[in-house]
Amino acid sequence: MTGFERDFYEERRRKWRRSAFWRGVFATLGLLGALIVLSVWLFGTPRFSNHIAHVDLSGVIYDDPLMDEALRMVEETDSVKALILTISSPGGTTVGSEALFERLRKIAEIKPVVSVLGEVAASGGYIAALGSDYIIARGNTVTGSIGVIMEYPDVTDLMATLGINMQTIRSSELKADLTPYRKASAEGLAAEQKLIDESYQWFRGLVEERRNLTGAALDQVADGRVFTGRVALQLGLIDAIGGFDEAEDYIDSLDSVEAGLPVDPYTPDYQESGFLAPVGKFLAKNGMLERFSTQSGPRLYSIAK
Repeated sequence: MTGFERDFYEERRRKWRRSAFWRGVFATLGLLGALIVLSVWLFGTPRFSNHIAHVDLSGVIYDDPLMDEALRMVEETDSVKALILTISSPGGTTVGSEALFERLRKIAEIKPVVSVLGEVAASGGYIAALGSDYIIARGNTVTGSIGVIMEYPDVTDLMATLGINMQTIRSSELKADLTPYRKASAEGLAAEQKLIDESYQWFRGLVEERRNLTGAALDQVADGRVFTGRVALQLGLIDAIGGFDEAEDYIDSLDSVEAGLPVDPYTPDYQESGFLAPVGKFLAKNGMLERFSTQSGPRLYSIAK
C-alpha cells in the first residue's frame, strides 16, 4: 500500500470517528427530547419553572394518604408559588376533613391557597375550604352544613321477627354500645352525644377563627343548614362569587406572586393497571374499598344530609 493510500484510509477513519461522535450526540439529544415529551404526556408539564399548583378534591372525604402526599409535594416544591384547590364534595369523615385542613394550613403558611367550590362543597368539604386564605363559590353552589353526624342501622326488630339473637361478651356496658344488633342504652346514647358535641364545637371553632364570625352571626351559619353561594357570601362564609378564572385573577393580584404563572395539576398517585383501573381509582379515591372490605364500625361524619 502506497503512502497516498494510507493517508486516504486514515482520513476516512478520522471522518468516520467524527461523524460517529456527532451521531451519538444527536441520538442522545433525540432520546432526551423523546423522554421529555413522554413525561409531559404522562405526567403533565415539567415543573422546572414557577407555577401555580391545582389540586382537585372530589367525592366523599376520607383520611387519604395519597391526597396528603400530593399536597405535601405542593408544600415542599419551591417552584409552586400558590395553590388553587377545587372542591366538589358533600363532606366525609371528620378525621379526613381535619387532615386536609391541617395540611392546607401548613401550605398557606408559605404560599397563598385559594379554594374554588363546585356544585357541592359542604360539611367536610367546607372544612377543607376553611384551610385556604380565600374562598370562591358559584352563586348556586351548595355549601355550609356545619355540623357532625353519626348514623347506624337498627335491625333489632327484624332480628326479633326472624328469631335471631346476637350474643355479646363485653368488658363494660359502654363497650360497643352503639351497634345495629342491640338497642342502645340511655348511657350509651349520652356518651355518643358527647362525642358528637365535642367534634361539633371543634368545627364551629374553625368557622369562628377562619371566618371571624361570633355570636348570633356564628349561630346563624352553624346550625347544620346548607346555603347557596350567594347567601354564603352575605353571611361571611365565602369571599367571592366566581370560579377558576376568578381564582387565577385573585392570585395575580397578590404582590407576593408574579402575575401570569401557568397552572399545573397535582394529582394523587392512585395506582392504575388493567382495563378496570378507572373503577379501582374511583373506589380508592372515595374511600369505598375500605367500606366494602371491612366492618369498621360507626364513624363521625361531617357530611351534607
